[in-house]
Amino acid sequence: MVTEQAQPDSGPGLGIRYVTVYNRLMALSNAERQRRYRERRKAQQPPVHYRRPHDRRSRPQRWRDAVETLRELQEEYQEWLDNLPENLQSTALAEKLDEVCSLDLEPLDLDLPRGFGRD
Repeated sequence: MVTEQAQPDSGPGLGIRYVTVYNRLMALSNAERQRRYRERRKAQQPPVHYRRPHDRRSRPQRWRDAVETLRELQEEYQEWLDNLPENLQSTALAEKLDEVCSLDLEPLDLDLPRGFGRD
């Protein structure tokens, strides 16, 4: 790294400026730095974007799966309520768990229309 005296700038009141020289080249300007950055980016592999696969299930099948998920969650909440310590049995948490566990999910078992005259 060498510091050299550059050519005097033209104009009133501007004197001699000093620049740091690396390998006998002046420091890069912002435009040159940006051009090199873009070249490096272009040389790299393009980013891979993954799309989420489309859900191919029918609406009735998605409904049945959702109801089954609700039943599984209700069972987990029931286990949580059953294993709740004695000192938490009369708290707001226990009341909310009891509300969730007492929900009747049977009316959700519907025979949904398949559409397009296939009913």
